[in-house]
Amino acid sequence: MHEFDVLPNRLGLNSEKWNVLESELPMWVADMDFDNAPAIKKALLDRVNLGAYGYSYPSDEYFNSFIRFYHDRHHVDYIKDDLIFATGVVPAISSIVRKLTTIGEKVIVMSPVYNVFYNSIVNNGRFILECPLKYDKINNSYSIDFDNFEKLASDNQASMIIFCNPQNPTGNIWSKEELKKVLDIAKKNNLIFISDEVHCDLTSPNKEYNPIFSICSPSDNVIALSSASKSFNLAGMPACYVIVKNKNLHYKAWRGINTDEVGEGNAFFDCAYVAAFNDSRDWLDDAREYIYQNKLYVYDFLEKNSKARVVRSDATYLIWVDLASYDIDSSIFCPFLREKTGLFVNPGFVYGGNSKSFVRINLATSRSNVVDGMNRLIKGLKLWLDK
Repeated sequence: MHEFDVLPNRLGLNSEKWNVLESELPMWVADMDFDNAPAIKKALLDRVNLGAYGYSYPSDEYFNSFIRFYHDRHHVDYIKDDLIFATGVVPAISSIVRKLTTIGEKVIVMSPVYNVFYNSIVNNGRFILECPLKYDKINNSYSIDFDNFEKLASDNQASMIIFCNPQNPTGNIWSKEELKKVLDIAKKNNLIFISDEVHCDLTSPNKEYNPIFSICSPSDNVIALSSASKSFNLAGMPACYVIVKNKNLHYKAWRGINTDEVGEGNAFFDCAYVAAFNDSRDWLDDAREYIYQNKLYVYDFLEKNSKARVVRSDATYLIWVDLASYDIDSSIFCPFLREKTGLFVNPGFVYGGNSKSFVRINLATSRSNVVDGMNRLIKGLKLWLDK
């Protein structure tokens, strides 16, 4: 087992996540606190020691390591010609929206969902069609509202769906049957299907996600995006794989990414990503187990010590917690929680849908931080009730 209890100290290192007071505990933005895999650190040190940090492009092994990893781990086959390099999932999605839709058209999202999807749509002059997931308050679980999706997909101005698989923030792993039903509706209504699969490797032990390309045809208007950024804690070294098998769509996506100048990497991404996919699989499995145990601790702790309801998930290192029993508006509660306890978490309302009472908490940190964070949350809830 790799070491996950002892964390690098990122205070004062221009870390977005750890740009906090020393007394505060950030459990918000989606990156890990863990030390990176030894193979990644060695590859980066070797590259640093080589010097000459000039312009760089992705090597054949950058693509081949990804292809082998997905064949071995996710049982889906790609070839190099399916893949496009981009400097991150978000820049790629924004570029694809600009290239493949027209100003004034509508893009469907299934909420609650990663809040930057909304930015990629609205900032490019397109309109959001929100298709809320069904929330089962009895079982604290989410499912797709296919009837509503079919209705929205038939809108003449709807041209694209941006889908999250596995789902952020709910942690759903969508089944092949669910994916096929969504894809069939999209195809029937000529929607371009964008699948953000960046959290795909972060499943609970013995759980697997289903890639969209495991159920679709190469001719379908489907684009998937993935990266090592979440799985191997490389969010500060952004790079991504844009996967497009349809040749016409592939060319358009490639033109958009290069026109927008988001197709150039830095001197370090290549060696880091190759070391991740080739030589760090055991580190990833240990991290998944550690995160899973953190989740089990939180489920048990909150059940025994609060009225909070947790959406139990099979993917991501995030948990989605419903605080409706405390009559909470997350836009007010989260600043209150940070001010009173130092705990910094994401307010649910930014993810859309009926998420006003939710918070999103990042558990990719040490067990001691998780214990501390849960105690701070309980303290904050008590103070909220007493105010």
